[in-house]
Amino acid sequence: MPTELLILGTLALFAASLWIPYIIGVNTAPEGSIEPDAPDGFIRPADPGFQRAWVHRAYRAHLNLLEQSVPFAVLVLLVDRVDGFTALTLWTSVAFLLLRIAHAVGYITGAAGFPARPLIFTGGWVCCIFMGVALFTA
Repeated sequence: MPTELLILGTLALFAASLWIPYIIGVNTAPEGSIEPDAPDGFIRPADPGFQRAWVHRAYRAHLNLLEQSVPFAVLVLLVDRVDGFTALTLWTSVAFLLLRIAHAVGYITGAAGFPARPLIFTGGWVCCIFMGVALFTA
């Protein structure tokens, strides 16, 4: 199996598991920080006395990963379909996975603020562009 597909599988497992920090945060929330009639996924702002800021960041990190990994996954699968894997696609896949892990960890912990987090996200977008170039030149 090509390394790009193994990396894509790892990325899918990561995306499938990134809900865990959010759920842990919500379920360990201070009493009264979640409104009884709030729909799933909606919690009070991270104000003093309410939900902790990292819980909101965990929720956004998960959504953000899904937003960027779906297009990347489609591109990888299309490149596989046209038998277009090269050294460029290998290193692009490695870079994308590492960038997405760094983005999620940095977002949840708050360690990656401006401009680091937007730059990491942009790096992921560049990886999508490279994979698209690989697709259209295969």
